[in-house]
Amino acid sequence: MQIVEATTVTVELVHAFATLIPQLSSSNPPPTAQDLAEIIAAPATQLLLALDGDATVLGALTLAVFRIPTGVRAWIEDVVVDEATRGRGVGEALNREALARARASGATTVELTSRPSREAANRLYQRLGFELRATNVYRINLDRA
Repeated sequence: MQIVEATTVTVELVHAFATLIPQLSSSNPPPTAQDLAEIIAAPATQLLLALDGDATVLGALTLAVFRIPTGVRAWIEDVVVDEATRGRGVGEALNREALARARASGATTVELTSRPSREAANRLYQRLGFELRATNVYRINLDRA
């Protein structure tokens, strides 16, 4: 398995996300080729892919690294591993690469969120050293506000 950063949009990449995103979210559609191109081009995001020996996408995550007045911050978002390959260390490899890249970018902390129902993912994050924070997370849906 190899972890790489997506640098171009291919038909295979679009198809991979068409398979992966429904495994992550039932309320959000898979990204289009244009969406993926914008993610890849954005200076604050890195779209990391786990590839097998045949360059098949096994999983993905997005690392966002950005500067705010109090320092460099990093977030891991949309971690998804194809259900056919779960339990083989794909999620761990993706997260370890994201943590290394965040550290190299000057971030001192990395944040992520995970639904409690994603028990295996939560165990992975704790094994990697993430700690549950006592915080209020607020969200506003701008489509309805």
